[in-house]
Amino acid sequence: MLKPSQNNLNYRVIGNGRPVVFLHGFLESMTMWEHLSFSNNIQQILIDLPGHGASDCNPEELSMASVAKDVKIILDDLDLQEYQIVGHSMGGYVGLELKKIDARCKKIILLHSNFWQDSLQKKNDRLRVSKVVRKNKKIFIYEAIPNLFLNPQKNDKEIKSLIDEAIQIDAEVIAKYSIAMSERNDNTLFIQENKEDVLIVQGAEDAIVSCQKMKVSISIVGMKMIEINDCGHMGHIEKPEEINRILKRHLVKN
Repeated sequence: MLKPSQNNLNYRVIGNGRPVVFLHGFLESMTMWEHLSFSNNIQQILIDLPGHGASDCNPEELSMASVAKDVKIILDDLDLQEYQIVGHSMGGYVGLELKKIDARCKKIILLHSNFWQDSLQKKNDRLRVSKVVRKNKKIFIYEAIPNLFLNPQKNDKEIKSLIDEAIQIDAEVIAKYSIAMSERNDNTLFIQENKEDVLIVQGAEDAIVSCQKMKVSISIVGMKMIEINDCGHMGHIEKPEEINRILKRHLVKN
């Protein structure tokens, strides 16, 4: 059953055990996690981020830090003593901001996400996206979502479902999220200081988060990552069994 929080975000709590907060990516919702199966020893806290799924949003106040604060309100309501995070793509950006402000977060798994600041070119790309979306969001959605997959033709059904869901998101919300991601913090130093608490899970053929850049970045920071072969940006759909194994293995650890 979906529950409204004090800030009109919708969330779902499933199961008992160690609490794990699942944060979806840009243009997604908590339904993304339905592609995976989780062990009985974790409590799933699934959240629709502002403006996605069934959650309300004020696009004028969007930032990765503000979304993290919205998520924290839910976790405060649940009176959690500690928790872990799995953040997909943009959900990882939000998760890092949340970990910075909440000592109860013990570990974060960055699933097809990253911790660095956008390059100038990437910032310009996101600004261009915001302009395109305001004119015709369908043009952006129909092009962007298939590009998340290594082999889109293999996941035609899932892509259509993702497109149908994304089209329901308000154009101004999409535009402001694109800008908010371009303005997010560089968390390289934070990652370095907390590297024992962070796990990187990366698709080898991810067109959104360069695996090669990730390898260079984590070598500088002094971290390791789990690389998934023959996988783009959507491992939970492209390689669900492998993602299941990884999450099961690492979410049960202290």
